[in-house]
Amino acid sequence: MNDRQDIATRASGDVQRNGEDESRRSVIVLRPPADVFEDGEGITIALDMPGVSKDRLNIQTDNKTLTISGDVEFAMPQVMEAMLAEVQSTHYRRSFALSGELEPGQAEASLKDGVLSLRIPKRAELRPRRIEVRAA
Repeated sequence: MNDRQDIATRASGDVQRNGEDESRRSVIVLRPPADVFEDGEGITIALDMPGVSKDRLNIQTDNKTLTISGDVEFAMPQVMEAMLAEVQSTHYRRSFALSGELEPGQAEASLKDGVLSLRIPKRAELRPRRIEVRAA
């Protein structure tokens, strides 16, 4: 047992109910694993964020920082009451420093099966171009 774990014996009427003593509840923040791939056209970032829906996903760029966050909510059926809930919600958060050669304003994102794929292209003048040679 570690020092962050509280175990107490309570009478059945003293069980903490949802909404009571919110100050004692801590938010779990997870840093999702990420894969970053680069090619001549830009970069692709893939993050594992199981349980996050499109509506609870937030992707922002500020200056040269990309911040991705998302929330997972575990819905409890109304006819049930939790006597013990070790995990009530999870918050994912990850930040990346962006290179000046990228165009975050042109980024595209998709979410499928708990995996977020984010494609950020390079600026047009930095992308490789093929120069066609004409016969004279």
